[in-house]
Amino acid sequence: MEGAGAHRPRTTEEERTFMMRKTLRLFGLMLAIALVAAACSSSSDDTSTTVASGETTETTVASGETTETTVASGDADMASQVEVFSWWTGGGEAAGLDAMIVVFDAAYPDIEFVNQAVAGGAGTNARAVLASRLQANDPPDSWQGHAGQELIGTYVAADQIEPLNFLYEQEGWLEVMPDTLIPLISKDGNIYSVPVNIHRSNVLWANPTVLTDAGIEMPTTLDEFYTALDALQAAGMEAPLAMGEQWTTMHLFETIMLASMGTDAWDGLWDGSTAWDGPEVTQGLDDFAKILTYTNADAAALAWQDAGQLVLDGTAAFNIMGDWQEGFFREVGSEPQTGYTWAAVPGTDGNFQFLSDSFVLAKSAPHRDEAIAWLTVAGSLEGQDAFNPVKGSIPARSDGDRSLYGEYLLSAMDDWASDRVTGSLTHGVVANDSWKSEIDTAIGLFLIDGDVAGFQAALAAAAEASG
Repeated sequence: MEGAGAHRPRTTEEERTFMMRKTLRLFGLMLAIALVAAACSSSSDDTSTTVASGETTETTVASGETTETTVASGDADMASQVEVFSWWTGGGEAAGLDAMIVVFDAAYPDIEFVNQAVAGGAGTNARAVLASRLQANDPPDSWQGHAGQELIGTYVAADQIEPLNFLYEQEGWLEVMPDTLIPLISKDGNIYSVPVNIHRSNVLWANPTVLTDAGIEMPTTLDEFYTALDALQAAGMEAPLAMGEQWTTMHLFETIMLASMGTDAWDGLWDGSTAWDGPEVTQGLDDFAKILTYTNADAAALAWQDAGQLVLDGTAAFNIMGDWQEGFFREVGSEPQTGYTWAAVPGTDGNFQFLSDSFVLAKSAPHRDEAIAWLTVAGSLEGQDAFNPVKGSIPARSDGDRSLYGEYLLSAMDDWASDRVTGSLTHGVVANDSWKSEIDTAIGLFLIDGDVAGFQAALAAAAEASG
């Protein structure tokens, strides 16, 4: 996997514009210095110059005229960029980010957007790089974080990000951000991030042609799902459920546990009211073990997009993945209801297992004002309506323009408004990074030994260790 990402490549026209801006800034700085020098060498009785970062200075010259000059501190480039850290490097994710950068560039043409994206692992690799940078006191100006315990239990707990109440008040965001979301990005009355979207994790994607040819309808319960998978295997499809690398296994785990246990018991795992060593968890793990028998043997070598492609190609019939999968399907030219179809993961209909991508403001951000400019665009109607239709998500704001969204995303908007909402494990809502890491380790061992009892014991120990 890549290390820290590179800058977004500039077009020839962007390079020309950027160099022109640098030249103009340098010229302005040289002019300011010349004016200060002239003032210092003049015979005026009233010559005073105060030069501070970004401040407008008044210089009285020999003629008695007062000239105002804005002087930037240090390297002119340092005040004209914002470094934004994310894990959006492929599929509709990168295209969605590019669409929002276009909005940012139009609103703030004098600020260079430095795209520091790290690929792989649904953010696992990126968060490891970010943790190293934060430990070294070298934060990016802003970074992507999932709403929920990933944000509150990790970055807020470590005092690494600034509250953003001032920005919510300035932009009127409390009027348009959902009540469900604000508590998940807040602590002690302070709001700590700007959510850009809502994703649904419990989505079953399918190839409609494969299902039609096999005489199979979209399953609505786990038993119906098993029957469909058995029929496909009997017809010669070795792995009818496509899966990718280990984080997608955790994603499959959370959706099957929700389907098996039910929403109350799933939610109880995270507030202590459901015992990890209890019978509901045992049944859920048995269902998870069974569903893995229908997956492809090369899963560890595949990205989530690769697993989705197996469905489009008809090599597999199903894939369980968040609705960013639809962003990938659309990007490669597949059409809804012909190339792919969807439903809630069997057993989870009426539940919206959600996550939300958001961006934060680093404490001691090297380019704080520029980071605030970025966050303003990230929370804006224009920014979210540029980003989400391409990303394959719905806006966090409640006032998005529905005419911009396709068939699937319109259905997701309606379900978000009407379904029971529950949180994602894989994508940071219900557990902080350390607890999730322990669960991930337990899943990895289970993939090797298949020991359900040992798996459950490890999950119970992880919950106890998390406090």
